Amino acid sequence: MKMNWEPFIGYMINVTMHENYGLTFDSKNDQTLYEIVFKTGKLTAVYDDGLLLETHRENHKVNIFIPHNSIKCVEMFDIKGD
Repeated sequence: MKMNWEPFIGYMINVTMHENYGLTFDSKNDQTLYEIVFKTGKLTAVYDDGLLLETHRENHKVNIFIPHNSIKCVEMFDIKGD
């Protein structure tokens, strides 16, 4: 299934990524914790191979490109971004 992202341009979205980062917290137990990776921002553009989000960090505008194959889940908020 292919989704039409165009109607959601300008909306705030939260993207959960397929990639996880492993963090070993206790070598005695040999256990690894996995941190969920997500990106949040205003959807500004849609491409054949991914989405472009815009967000602000430390008073700087940051553009984030997310390839479609990295997307696990997307939450779309019914509010428009700034």
